[in-house]
Amino acid sequence: MELGRLEYLQALVTEFQVTDSTGNKRCCSIALSVSSVSSHTRPFSLAEAKEQVLANLANFAYDPSNYEYLRQLQVLDLFLDMLTEDNETLVEFAMGGLCNLCLDKTNKEYILEASGVEPIINCLSSSNEETVVSAVTTLMFLTTPRSRAQTTALPVVECMLRFSLSANTRLSNLASIFLQDYCSPPQVEEARNLSKHTAVGIPLPKD
Repeated sequence: MELGRLEYLQALVTEFQVTDSTGNKRCCSIALSVSSVSSHTRPFSLAEAKEQVLANLANFAYDPSNYEYLRQLQVLDLFLDMLTEDNETLVEFAMGGLCNLCLDKTNKEYILEASGVEPIINCLSSSNEETVVSAVTTLMFLTTPRSRAQTTALPVVECMLRFSLSANTRLSNLASIFLQDYCSPPQVEEARNLSKHTAVGIPLPKD
């Protein structure tokens, strides 16, 4: 049973990262494996196939019993790499996968050691609500005494202040929790004072 699970995850990773002779990532075999279990009657495009496989990997990240396998297969690195993609859907699924994985102490330490905080912070500027919510939640999970200076840096606190005023209740509530539980009153006050003197900030995601 466990061997079968590892083999299946390995197949997903392999299908996502088929590499041609020029070194460019391709996914020529994904469409076949995904479409065979999908209700779609038309062939998947290359982008759709990648999205489907990454969504599957993110879903497997929900289950703690998969953590060791996902680390072994370097899926955490795969998710981190996808955060800089132009495809918003890939970023959304990668961010969701990291959000699931960082509940685990070992995964959390790995992400921090891999300099994963910066690309996660960059995801706060996404126009995709799911990406932003996952990024805020992930920053909460990644906050430790050692990482706090980075996860609650001034630009992040400024961003959370803006999010806390959003008409999007889901986002505003999450940002308020971040400010209350992860930021000190002086940090919040400094960010609030700075925000009064600048109109530049991380844009709110689309509703």
